[in-house]
Amino acid sequence: MSSVLKIQTPEADKMKTGLSDDVREQLSKHLSVLLAETYQLTIKSHLYHWNVVGPLFKSIHDLTEQHYEDLFAATDVIAERVRALGHRAPVNVENNELKLSVQLPDNGMPTAETMISDLVKSHEAISAEMRDVASYAGDHGDVVTEDMLTARITFHEKAAWMLRAIITE
Repeated sequence: MSSVLKIQTPEADKMKTGLSDDVREQLSKHLSVLLAETYQLTIKSHLYHWNVVGPLFKSIHDLTEQHYEDLFAATDVIAERVRALGHRAPVNVENNELKLSVQLPDNGMPTAETMISDLVKSHEAISAEMRDVASYAGDHGDVVTEDMLTARITFHEKAAWMLRAIITE
């Protein structure tokens, strides 16, 4: 888990929550990366929602709407957890490793099946990353962050399963 976001921490040293300053700082950094990645998946889901065509249109259109609404709400939950850990939610990206854009094929918008496959990979990737951060949180006594991430992992795994079911024959 790399730290790519600058985190300002003016009030962090005043907290006495049972978590060490270092653990709160590390979790805030990791959660900030997850926050940026959640935004990226929100944007991708919304773009696909607008642009899907074909016989699976209605299914994909409805499901991606549910997903981007849940993902957008999750950004608030994640950012508020960073704040509760005594750090500021990220305000700037130090480098271009996290791009808030969707790469499209040279010939334009991907097919519905390609969109779904891409979303499945994205949900699986963020789920695996969240599992690592949740494990770190649990190992260091932060059951609140661990619980929040468990709920987010549940969402992402279900989203991947439902999307995969649409394109499986």
